[in-house]
Amino acid sequence: MAQDVAQKLRLTSALLGTVTRKDLAAAFRAINPKTGFDLGRADKWLQGRAQPRELSVYDDWSRLLDLEQPGVWIAESDLPAFTAAICARHGIGKAELERRAGAPPKASAHEDRSVGAALAGAYACYSQALSPYHRGQLIRGSLSIKAGPEGHGLTASYREILPTGQLLISGPVSLAKRGLYAHLKETDGDAHFFFCLFPQSQPGSVLGGYMCGGAIIGPEPQPSLTRILIVRLRDPAPEAWGGYLSSDRSIAEDLAALGLIIERPEAVDRQLAQFLIGDSRDGGASQIPTAEFHAILETFDRQWLRQPA
Repeated sequence: MAQDVAQKLRLTSALLGTVTRKDLAAAFRAINPKTGFDLGRADKWLQGRAQPRELSVYDDWSRLLDLEQPGVWIAESDLPAFTAAICARHGIGKAELERRAGAPPKASAHEDRSVGAALAGAYACYSQALSPYHRGQLIRGSLSIKAGPEGHGLTASYREILPTGQLLISGPVSLAKRGLYAHLKETDGDAHFFFCLFPQSQPGSVLGGYMCGGAIIGPEPQPSLTRILIVRLRDPAPEAWGGYLSSDRSIAEDLAALGLIIERPEAVDRQLAQFLIGDSRDGGASQIPTAEFHAILETFDRQWLRQPA
């Protein structure tokens, strides 16, 4: 299985001196005019969202780097071995090559800025409490998504207010055709959570999907999976907002307290409760029916568009 493809491509680009992804694709075409390395797919490969499936791409890659190893070696080698091989072959120091590869080849500035504008903002999150001591309750969390310098790249920070203190995790957000993904972790701790969400849509009033991680409060760190709803806010939630929400509390009222205008709150509560509690009923994989999420998406999109900017 291929590994570290994005970083290997960045090192390759740094070695060749290619400035843009278009330049890198042209270098592959110079080796093989019919190469499977094309600009469209290279965007995903360089972002770590996908990897080449055709072995011929790795064979072209090996020829491009003038390596003695076959293409499959490029795919399967670990990053240190790959770096050492190309440094030795081309007489460049590892530190210098890694310095040059500090920034990935540029993508379209318009593309990155439009993605950042669509997702950047403040959100209120609702999911099932993972702690066995709070079974049946919801946990509220604050999410902030920010675009990097000049609109390039997205990072997310997620915060929960727990009885034991604040949980704060952060990390990169990855976009793909089939979903939106984020691997968030503590800076000064060992908590890791993975978000697997439906792809973003316009106007982007709500995100939804699964959150996976270990229970923070409990006798043992059980691997856990819960559905999560991520509702866009006009303004960030107060610093002290969050924590557990008992099953008899209204999510619609909770959102209204954060400044959202919620029409037909009782119907919205039923819809959200069904989404957050419901899961696989046939013994198969835990999967959310697309129609179920889209019904919530339509509800919030309509309300978002009716509110003043």
